[in-house]
Amino acid sequence: MKTAVLNASVRAMIAVGITLVLSAQPLLAVRPTVVKTTPDNGANGVDPTLRRIIIEFDQDMQTRGGHSICGGGDAYPKLLGRPRWQDKRTFILTVRLKPNHDYAFSINCPSYQNTRSAAGEPVVPYRVSFSTGGVAGEEQDLPVAELNAHAVDVLKEMIDQQYSYRDRLGLDWPELFDSHRKMLLDTKTPKRFAQIAGVMFAHAQDKHIGLNADGERISSFIRPMTPNADAQQLPNLVPAWQQQSNIVYTGLFDDGIGYVRIDSWSTRDPRAYEAAYRLLGEHPDAPGLIIDVRFNGGGSETLAGDLAGCFIDQPVLYAKHVYRDPSTDSGFTEVSERWLEPNPGRPKYRGKIAVLSGPVVMSSCEAFVLMMKQVPTATVFGDTTQGASGNPKPYDLGNGVTVLLPSWKAMTADGTEFEGIGIEPDIEVPATPQDFAQGDPVLDAALKHLRD
Repeated sequence: MKTAVLNASVRAMIAVGITLVLSAQPLLAVRPTVVKTTPDNGANGVDPTLRRIIIEFDQDMQTRGGHSICGGGDAYPKLLGRPRWQDKRTFILTVRLKPNHDYAFSINCPSYQNTRSAAGEPVVPYRVSFSTGGVAGEEQDLPVAELNAHAVDVLKEMIDQQYSYRDRLGLDWPELFDSHRKMLLDTKTPKRFAQIAGVMFAHAQDKHIGLNADGERISSFIRPMTPNADAQQLPNLVPAWQQQSNIVYTGLFDDGIGYVRIDSWSTRDPRAYEAAYRLLGEHPDAPGLIIDVRFNGGGSETLAGDLAGCFIDQPVLYAKHVYRDPSTDSGFTEVSERWLEPNPGRPKYRGKIAVLSGPVVMSSCEAFVLMMKQVPTATVFGDTTQGASGNPKPYDLGNGVTVLLPSWKAMTADGTEFEGIGIEPDIEVPATPQDFAQGDPVLDAALKHLRD
């Protein structure tokens, strides 16, 4: 009898042990699947005025980090704006369809599987196909007024869902659209639509909002800034002045202090920056270096980082940002950090550096100023920058107009937003335009600092 009881106890312990072992195994995530599409997969006679293709999934999905919509050619629907997540399980494609046309694409495919669940599992590839209806021989182009109406709807959606600085000035966007809607609908050309939209967007006071129509860029907000420098005087003030390209100038003072002026971080001619690296390589032991970016309105942050990386030995955090993400409670992603890395492929310089900055500086050049603020031997002189850094993304409105909208909120390394505020110099040099008629107070202050 005791043996029977013992055996029963042993069996119970073994069962518990098996249960514990099984429970210790990680649960395998289940791959997500598409459970519904609108229009229905395989549907015929779909209304060609349909503007949204809706994809629904069986579980919560990653709403940031990319997606894969595979396909191409004439069967691929024309996308207006960017695909977006309506919620964690619903994906929206805003489209313009043709009548009497066959469409097909797939969510994920063997080569691309970036549409993933919240757990990171790729969606089982799902092919979507349908055909639109319409009268045989019907014109495919919609009336201009209808195209404009849909463009206004897409524009409103992009402002609400994608524009990172939508709420910065507390604008009443519905009222702005209502007051401009008739003018937008009545336009006859893409260019005129873009011009009216630009007038509306001027209320946002955001230089990174732009519109493209008929191959022309149309700005929404223009606020000319007066540089705290005189380009005509600098060749007289900087010895050994040389114009190396249309954006890079160099000089060398009698005591060995080097000077480089960079007016843009444009990617059009990366070779233009070779003169700056050559100056570093030829004068590695110079008693000081002046980097003048007072005329620089931005360009490529990567090119800016390549130069700034010549002045550090270890990676340093220089900026942060959040992207617009309407699927989150805050409306934005988690904070991302931007780090400046040393540039081992270029000359090093470890002497004293003076960066000349001011009110013309914006966008990626503000990032450069933030980078240089993290360089131990660098000091920024001059005046506050513009405070305009939005990382704009394009959205096709479907009527021949593309709008560019800022996608992130830019921050300093400590997390302070600076849109509309700017980056202050380490040493402010007050000056008026008249002060630059015969000299350059900012340059003088930098030289004094380097020579002390």
